[in-house]
Amino acid sequence: MWKLVVGFILFAALALFVLSKGGDIDMSGEKHGVDAHEPAASAAAAPAASDAAAPAASAASGS
Repeated sequence: MWKLVVGFILFAALALFVLSKGGDIDMSGEKHGVDAHEPAASAAAAPAASDAAAPAASAASGS
C-alpha cells in the first residue's frame, strides 16, 4: 500500500515539474470574456441549414 502512495507522490511531482517547465500554461479554468471562443456563430448557422433542407425533403417525399 505504501508503494502506491509513494508512486502517486512521485508521479504528481513529475507532472508538476513537467507543467512548470512547459511555459505559459493556464490552469485557471473556463474563461468568460472578450477572448473567449464564439460557439454561438456555429449554432446560429445550424438552424439555417436545417431550414434550407426541409423544403427539399418535403418536395422529394411529395413526388
